[in-house]
Amino acid sequence: MPAWEPGVAASCGWRAPPCSPLHASASHPTPVPHLPPTKETSPAASRPGPLDFAGVCGCAQEAPLPGEQVSLAAHESEGAAAQLGNSPEIDPRRPRCLLPESAQIPQISYASTAPDLSDNSRYDFFSRVVPSDTYQAQAMVDIVRALKWNYVSTVASEGSYGESGVEAFIQKSREDGGVCIAQSVKIPREPKAGEFDKIIRRLLETSNARAVIIFANEDDIRRVLEAARRANQTGHFFWMGSDSWGSKIAPVLHLEEVAEGAVTILPKRMSVRDRERIGQDSAYEQEGKVQFVIDAVYAMGHALHAMHRDLCPGRVGLCPRMDPVDGTQLLKYIRNVNFSGIAGNPVTFNENGDAPGRYDIYQYQLRNDSAEYKVIGSWTDHLHLRIERMHWPGSGRQLPRSICSLPCQPGERKKTVKGMPCCWHCEPCTGYQYQVDRYTCKTCPYDMRPTENRTGCRPIPIIKLEWDSPWAVLPLFLAVVGIAATLFVVITFVRYNDTPIVKASGRELSYVLLAGIFLCYATTFLMIAEPDLGTCSLRRIFLGLGMSISYAALLTKTNRIYRIFEQGKRSVSAPRFISPASQLAITFSLISLQLLGICVWFVVDPSHSVVDFQDQRTLDPRFARGVLKCDISDLSLICLLGYSMLLMVTCTVYAIKTRGVPETFNEAKPIGFTMYTTCIVWLAFIPIFFGTSQSADKLYIQTTTLTVSVSLSASVSLGMLYMPKVYIILFHPEQNVPKRKRSLKAVVTAATMSNKFTQKGNFRPNGEAKSELCENLEAPALATKQTYVTYTNHAI
Repeated sequence: MPAWEPGVAASCGWRAPPCSPLHASASHPTPVPHLPPTKETSPAASRPGPLDFAGVCGCAQEAPLPGEQVSLAAHESEGAAAQLGNSPEIDPRRPRCLLPESAQIPQISYASTAPDLSDNSRYDFFSRVVPSDTYQAQAMVDIVRALKWNYVSTVASEGSYGESGVEAFIQKSREDGGVCIAQSVKIPREPKAGEFDKIIRRLLETSNARAVIIFANEDDIRRVLEAARRANQTGHFFWMGSDSWGSKIAPVLHLEEVAEGAVTILPKRMSVRDRERIGQDSAYEQEGKVQFVIDAVYAMGHALHAMHRDLCPGRVGLCPRMDPVDGTQLLKYIRNVNFSGIAGNPVTFNENGDAPGRYDIYQYQLRNDSAEYKVIGSWTDHLHLRIERMHWPGSGRQLPRSICSLPCQPGERKKTVKGMPCCWHCEPCTGYQYQVDRYTCKTCPYDMRPTENRTGCRPIPIIKLEWDSPWAVLPLFLAVVGIAATLFVVITFVRYNDTPIVKASGRELSYVLLAGIFLCYATTFLMIAEPDLGTCSLRRIFLGLGMSISYAALLTKTNRIYRIFEQGKRSVSAPRFISPASQLAITFSLISLQLLGICVWFVVDPSHSVVDFQDQRTLDPRFARGVLKCDISDLSLICLLGYSMLLMVTCTVYAIKTRGVPETFNEAKPIGFTMYTTCIVWLAFIPIFFGTSQSADKLYIQTTTLTVSVSLSASVSLGMLYMPKVYIILFHPEQNVPKRKRSLKAVVTAATMSNKFTQKGNFRPNGEAKSELCENLEAPALATKQTYVTYTNHAI
């Protein structure tokens, strides 16, 4: 029996109004087809069986538009059982005659794809054999992600289809993550002049979002492409169209270059050959929705057949249990249908009445001056995209970019823009920070610095003053020369130990002083040697000890001279503690205080070497260095040298007090000159040493300054106190003879009178006045035959 004859329904007991005539028109894409039963359309496996009927006709009271809803029984008529329908042209994804819930009449649509129709709370009797736009939106999100786009704009025609489609796309993009919406533009139903140019300008505000998702009707799509061409943006945008664009030629006609590379999506369909016509005698050929019309009719037929089999077993026609048909029961049978559709795909419904999503993916390509939609993939729950088949304007097969922000370079962290997770600012990890992950920078441990690309940390190089460093050349030169000169003086004094000059200089204190000078020079080698436990311990001991020995010996000498002359002014008796043994005891007592302080320091803070990573922690970590040094801070160094400085200042004070003693009698004035020069050296040392505490070369500058200052102090003492004596001993031995002895009274008187007659002596060469005075004073002293303590003029 023909499946599409209206009389079939009446013969089976159905009541339906007369069907309105159908009008074929090119502007109405889905008129009802004429499909006589054939093996192709009604295979035995799919045929409903005993209840062998279906009816398709219009529902409007007046002549309906082509594509108007059709039903087995119109809802206006009493006794309607079910409804089949497609969509109107003005809103192509919603049924025109959507029945209210109270009617409880199941509906099956073959073209309505609006996402909100899946809401069971509002449309619980609605089903469809076409996939919901929710699946389409998911497929488009998957394509965007596969193309590695994360920043796109959307354009929608005002209305349920466009707005719901964009809303579904935005919702899916948020759920899946990784895709952000730059602009969301709506095309008004009645756009004003220049409206589409304004849309293009708005899209260009976020020029990085080159991908544009379009849910719009054909006319709006075409006008958007025309506006892009007018704005000279051909090749800038990459369009992604919904199924309203699909594989249609009309939207891109004469706009091929602007539309090149567009990716479109279309429900998977099959052409029903020789059946896609308005009637058997019509030349008008349908679009590909006929497949869904057939599937909808067969779905309703299968549901009614199954319901009739269960409720009216063995009967032809209706039984009392199906007259009238219970819409709620029929809905359950509709949702349970499962058969192979006209395209070979299974026709099923989920709990919301939606059919599975199956899409073909196209790209509009220009090849050899010819344009075509080329299938590049499909989507059935999962995306299957053949990127190698894609071709893009300008870049060929290279994927174009549509991203908000470029990927950050190694060593840069992402600072996400609030509310836009796909957009970020790249902030470099600064200072001693390294990149932990995409969003975090962390400071390296104190003994490490970031790698070149700041993706990790590496140890900070450790440095020390090397023997071949330029900073060590001058200190080592002075130390070697100084040690050689000191040994030369010691050897000379030992060889000529019994000569008058050596005796007159005070042999015991001279050797002590030479030992101190030698230690001052030797300290340079300890300061340059690699710091370790032994080296650091020796530095603590000998850095201050050499100077303490030197200045203790000089202080003892100047103090002895000062006491002798002060005592001589008041009495002829000799002052106490001026013997060599007493002088050595005083000197070693002063030195012992230094040693006691060093011992206390060792007990409180044992010596060890450290690596100081703060000393040369420069702003640029590339130049950061760890300094291997002894644990002697600047404060500790001040304390270490402080006692030596105290001895030096005290010695200088006595040198000033004894400045009036004639140089012919003693070495007070050479000692004075030595102390004055030493004070100048150390006054220069203090600002240089402590003023460079923040310098990157602090280790080198301070070590060099300290060793040079110590060596210069020793050189001044060696040069002024011993070199003249060595010169006389070696080159003028005739002057190395004993002088006449004088009493203490004579010596003191001579010194006093010498100061009074200084001007007179200036007119006599070689100090004749002083010599004469001394000789004249010595005669009466001998006549008295009294016992005096006598000294040679070099012994004092």
